[in-house]
Amino acid sequence: MNLKLPQYSKPLKGTIKITGSKSESNRLLILQQFHKNLQIENLGESDDTAVMKKALSSDEKTIDVHHAGTAMRFLTAYFSVKVGRETILTGSKRMKERPIKILVDALKSLSADIEYMENDGFPPIKIIGKKLTKNKITINGSVSSQYISALLLIALSLENGLELEFEGEVTSIPYIKMTLGLLSELGIKNSWEENTITVKPKKQLEDKTITVESDWSSASYYYSLVALSNDAEITLKSYKKNSLQGDAVLAEIYQKLGVKTVFLENAVVLTKSKNFNPSRFTLHPSPFTLDLKSAPDIAQTIAVTCFGLNISCELSGLHTLKIKETDRLVALKNELEKFGAKVRITEDSLHLKSTSEIKKGVLVKTYNDHRMAMAFAPLLLKTNLEIEDAKVVSKSYPDFWKDVETLIDL
Repeated sequence: MNLKLPQYSKPLKGTIKITGSKSESNRLLILQQFHKNLQIENLGESDDTAVMKKALSSDEKTIDVHHAGTAMRFLTAYFSVKVGRETILTGSKRMKERPIKILVDALKSLSADIEYMENDGFPPIKIIGKKLTKNKITINGSVSSQYISALLLIALSLENGLELEFEGEVTSIPYIKMTLGLLSELGIKNSWEENTITVKPKKQLEDKTITVESDWSSASYYYSLVALSNDAEITLKSYKKNSLQGDAVLAEIYQKLGVKTVFLENAVVLTKSKNFNPSRFTLHPSPFTLDLKSAPDIAQTIAVTCFGLNISCELSGLHTLKIKETDRLVALKNELEKFGAKVRITEDSLHLKSTSEIKKGVLVKTYNDHRMAMAFAPLLLKTNLEIEDAKVVSKSYPDFWKDVETLIDL
């Protein structure tokens, strides 16, 4: 289903409650398997979380995670420690193109029993769960944080816990810290000293209820709407100032793009700064520069925001975007250029040159990627456009269009 978005120029005002963080929800669902007395409130409603819940409750031999990359990584580690269970993990055509070798090699170094069923290094994989006897891993720090979190989430179930040593610079640090933070909330001892993370085993857990914070990645689209508006005040519920989510850096980034963030007890209020003038960026010789290695999921939103504001930007630290639902760097370049943007990409960066021209009536291809649909939606404040396969947003934020409609009469 395609969705036509007419241009909208009225003030934005409203209150939104976004579903619980997909990242926190999926981590807690894995941890709940080891400690059944863990209660989870405000669990995310994304497709990925639904896939995770279904997989964890299934007795089937073959588990299909479709497009859910987080589920593929976390479940690979989880089923490796399910003693005696044989599981085949598979997914969509795109999932079978997304590498998993680094995680599989790490698990095998702990004595896991995993084999590839089609192409070496890629799903589908067959896992025979067993008691993992070893507890030390060395892994490249620049790999996807999901590989690292997958290992940390099973560490409490290992007889001797886990000692994970990094080689090289560590990227996506906030997502690793999120995992460690949740372990700490459950009373699972862990430490990160220099290049080594240690997680202690824990067999018993006291009754515990954890409330999942709303998703900061999803909040980015409202930051973009406010930035591209002439006048806006949007309240987002179930957020906290001391967030475990790396994408909470949005508040700091978008302050430079004309969005003021006020933290309340359990919410944030976003307003358009009255004195913001994007032309100051065009008068300055240097573009808006960001290293997003710790928050790559908001790169698409920021690139589109900068384009809509006629601001040149240079976004780096984006190497993980090439192995997402699609190659997000190529997808961004393709779709921004349809609107008249001038974009250059490398293996880990995007360079956007400002332009005052925004073409009308563009059909935005989404590439089976939820973030492409949502990142481009705020451009309706600058032009009319059409979003291909608009329902793709269900992967992380099923109510996105309904929530946007409370602000804008679509």
